[in-house]
Amino acid sequence: MKRLLSALFRRLLYGAGTAEFWKHRDKALSAKTAFFRKYHRYRYTKISYRYGSSIPDSARIDGHLVMPHGMSGIFVSKGAVIGKNCTVFQQVTIGSNSIEGSKTYGAPTLGDNVYIGAGAKIIGGITVGDNVRIGANCVVTQNIPANSTVVLEKPRVIVREGVQNNNFRTFAE
Repeated sequence: MKRLLSALFRRLLYGAGTAEFWKHRDKALSAKTAFFRKYHRYRYTKISYRYGSSIPDSARIDGHLVMPHGMSGIFVSKGAVIGKNCTVFQQVTIGSNSIEGSKTYGAPTLGDNVYIGAGAKIIGGITVGDNVRIGANCVVTQNIPANSTVVLEKPRVIVREGVQNNNFRTFAE
């Protein structure tokens, strides 16, 4: 009884986590009636909204994503294809390029066992191979072969003449 009350208290205090999200997403995709499909879609959308993330049911994900730091800020585009055993850290974008005529038009395809560091952005109709590691804050816009690592190059420093105006103004001002 004590364990049940403790679990209930944690659930009320902290809310549903990633396990609940995946449970409702799986049930929404396999529901036989429209009512249950809508109910489970509503539940996982609410969980996703609470954590500031967007993982639509139209994205094809083989298995579940491993999210060590929770769902905070994870965005997956509707047409994305993600392989098995992928690890995704916080603030990752797996987004599509919707500019017609672009070389990388479309949504990305990720292979199996892909490790994506915090803040990384994978954008466009590119293919990321199996067993790839993508470092934190990398912006990936080209195909990545299997068994490779993507890291940022050394930061560039651009020196300008004179003082720059860095004051922030809201749109209403």
